[in-house]
Amino acid sequence: MNYYLAPMEGITRYVYRNAYAQFYGHMDKYFSPFIAPSHTHCFNTREKQDISPDNNKTIHLIPQILTNCAEDFIKTANALISLGYSEINLNLGCPSGTVVSKYKGSGFLAIPDELDRFLYQIFSNLTIKISIKTRIGKEDPKEFTRLMKIYNQYPLEELIIHPRTQTDFYKNTPNWTVFGEAISISKHPICYNGDIFTKEDYEQFHQTFPMITSIMFGRGIITNPALIYEIKNLPHTKQTLWKFHEQIYQNYHSTLMGEKNVLFKMKELWFYMIHLFEDSEKIGKKIKKSRKALDYETAVFELFQNHNLVKQVDTSFLKK
Repeated sequence: MNYYLAPMEGITRYVYRNAYAQFYGHMDKYFSPFIAPSHTHCFNTREKQDISPDNNKTIHLIPQILTNCAEDFIKTANALISLGYSEINLNLGCPSGTVVSKYKGSGFLAIPDELDRFLYQIFSNLTIKISIKTRIGKEDPKEFTRLMKIYNQYPLEELIIHPRTQTDFYKNTPNWTVFGEAISISKHPICYNGDIFTKEDYEQFHQTFPMITSIMFGRGIITNPALIYEIKNLPHTKQTLWKFHEQIYQNYHSTLMGEKNVLFKMKELWFYMIHLFEDSEKIGKKIKKSRKALDYETAVFELFQNHNLVKQVDTSFLKK
């Protein structure tokens, strides 16, 4: 099985990716949070830092682009090629309202004829490997039949399918019926993405779709970095999680201006990881309310010192 780390804006940038690779590994590909090019530039400062080869030396990074303008995609792809990248991912999955309102991300799925023209242009002008991360439609899963006909016309490196519509956001259950239909008609390798939060989720998926050899993990890994260890029946410890946290925390101090920004980033992460610990509600509130680095460090030390890891992570909060 090939394992991929999904892009999550605000969390899975290079500081997180490098720490994950060092302490947990097991990812075959890491996908960058999307690059949003414009007519005036390919990358903003934060995007430049995130995709810089110097900041991704130990991982296999696939930059992801979000745009509905073929010209901007081609220009950005050529800039990425000049940095040494050999594969790019097109984001057709982001369900954010601000993105969708501009017919980008999963909003692009609502205008399939224009999407078809876009793909024709980029594949006519680029030889780099291009994969697509897609949802199954804007509002109705029936839209995916038309979308699959479009995808099958082009030499995709891979098709990563999150079987929800844009209007589902992250609610409801991933539509495995439509995913199965996609497998039967796709001319491309398929990767699955969606609600693999536990070892049991993985095993149920693998039993249902044994032919799929690539899975992309997102919130499941952010919540439980050791998830793949559990899938592979490998041991993992709280000490590893502590070192992982410390690496991220210290590197944010080195790369971000001011402890307020550092704490904001760490609190984003703890929204997920706090569920790894027993009886963690009160200490989770302490972390959330921290205004100073010392308060944050004291709370996190108390968490690791006095609370054990849960035997089974409760991921129900991810399904709300």
